Amino acid sequence: MTRQIKCPTCRHETEWENNPHRPFCSKRCQLIDLGAWVEERYRIPGKKFEPAPDDQENEDDSD
Repeated sequence: MTRQIKCPTCRHETEWENNPHRPFCSKRCQLIDLGAWVEERYRIPGKKFEPAPDDQENEDDSD
């Protein structure tokens, strides 16, 4: 029996096994998802990273 999943982008039913684009149904859906990450529509929750003041000073001294 073949396992069927829903594409996270378009919700189309697609086969899991032998699917080179999984968990997506197609290359198009893969690229739509990648574009969403690039445009920062998806975010991982957490504190914003800011370098420590010492780290910034060390970068300037490396010349």
